[in-house]
Amino acid sequence: MHIYGRIIDMNTFEHKNLINSEVKTQKRKSLFRSLIKPVEAGAHGTLNYVVKKGLGKNKIAKK
Repeated sequence: MHIYGRIIDMNTFEHKNLINSEVKTQKRKSLFRSLIKPVEAGAHGTLNYVVKKGLGKNKIAKK
């Protein structure tokens, strides 16, 4: 009976650690999402980019 009580305690300890780590990862993800800024299509030459080297030289790059 005494060993069974320790197993339950260990599982609750691991469960708390799992929840805390999940909370930390969610906070980290939300922080990075708030730091990412949207990019305008065509800003700084990102639209209709022409390939300068390689097999597709002088062609418009596609997705």
